[in-house]
Amino acid sequence: MVGYSKTVGNNSHGNNNHSQYIYQKRKGIQLTQRLIDKEFSLGIQNHDPEEHSLSKVLVIGLGQLGLPVARYIQEMGFDTYGYDISSDAMERARKISGIKEVTNFGEIDAFIICVSTHKPDDMLSPQIDGLLSVVQQISLEGKYGAFVSIESTIPRGTSKKVFEMLNHRMHVAHVPHRFYSLEEKDHGVNQVRVVGGVCDCCLKAALKFYAGADGDNNSKSNNNNKNRNLGIPLHPVSNIELAEITKIAENAHRYLQIAFAEDLYLYSQVNNINFLELRGALNTKWNVDILEPRDGIGGHCLPKDTKMFLQSSQSTEKSKILAAALEVDEDYRRCRIIRGTTMQQNTAKLINSYNNRGSQIRY
Repeated sequence: MVGYSKTVGNNSHGNNNHSQYIYQKRKGIQLTQRLIDKEFSLGIQNHDPEEHSLSKVLVIGLGQLGLPVARYIQEMGFDTYGYDISSDAMERARKISGIKEVTNFGEIDAFIICVSTHKPDDMLSPQIDGLLSVVQQISLEGKYGAFVSIESTIPRGTSKKVFEMLNHRMHVAHVPHRFYSLEEKDHGVNQVRVVGGVCDCCLKAALKFYAGADGDNNSKSNNNNKNRNLGIPLHPVSNIELAEITKIAENAHRYLQIAFAEDLYLYSQVNNINFLELRGALNTKWNVDILEPRDGIGGHCLPKDTKMFLQSSQSTEKSKILAAALEVDEDYRRCRIIRGTTMQQNTAKLINSYNNRGSQIRY
C-alpha cells in the first residue's frame, strides 16, 4: 500500500481512487470476516451433508489397517488418495494398489484416519499424538463441510476433542475398524461396524458415506456419483463415546478370553494336568470356547486397547479383572521363557510365580 500511495503522488483524483480502493478492500475483508464468524457460530450442526458429494477420499495412514481400507475404497469407485509419514508405505500403496499421493488437503471431501495409536517405541502402550498432529493439518488445510472419519482405535473423548480442534467446521464420526487379515473375505473392511457421530449431522454424513443415506448396505447406488457409498453395514449408536468404548471394550474382552486360557494353562502345569486334554473336554460344551494360549498376548491391538480401556474410566477404581488379566499374561510369558530350562527348574519357578499372585484367586 505504501508503494501504491507513492505512485499516486499528489494527484487528488488518484488519492480519491486510492481512498475508495482502500474502503472497498476493508469492506470486503469485513464482509469475509462476518461470513467466517457466522460459519463458526453456526458450526457444522446446521450443515446438511447431502449438499456435498464425497468423491475425493484421503486415507491417512497406509499401514496394516490403512492400506486395505484405501484399496477397498478405491475398488468401490471413489477417487482415492493416500498419505503416510513413511515414504516406503506410500510407495508400497502406489505400487500395490495404485493409490495416489495427496498434494492438497483442501480438495479432499472425506478424510479417513487410520494412523497407529501406540507409542513409537512401544506398541503395547497407547498414544494419540500422531493422530492429533494429523487433525491439526486437516484443520489448517481442510475445507468447510468435509467429512472426517476416525477408524483408528482411540481413547474415550478423543472424537469430541478432534471436533473442537476442527472448530466445528467438519463432520466428525468414529467408525472403529474391524479387520482380520487371515480371513479378509469374511472379516475384512466391509464387515458390520459400529458408528457414532459428534452431532446428528455427523452421524448422517457417516451413514451416507459408508452405507447409503439410510444406513443400510446400499452399494447398488454406486453408479450414481452423488449416492456412491462403501456398502458397509453399520450399527449406529446414540453417543460417539459409545462407539469409542465399543472398540476398546471388545478388544479388552478378547484379552480376557486369552488370559483365561493362559491362566488355565498355568493351573494345569502346577497341578500336573494335561492342558490340551482339559481344553478339549471343556470345549465340548456348546457355550464354552477356551482359546489356545500361544506366545502371550501381543500384536498391535489387544494389549494397547486393554490399557486404553483401563485408562478410560473416570473412576479411581479400575477394572480388577483386567488388571489381573495383565498380570496373568506376564506370568504366562515368564513361563514361556523358562521353558528352555530343565523341567524341574521350570516347574519350581512356575509354582512360585503362580502362588505369588495371592490366595485371592479362586477356581
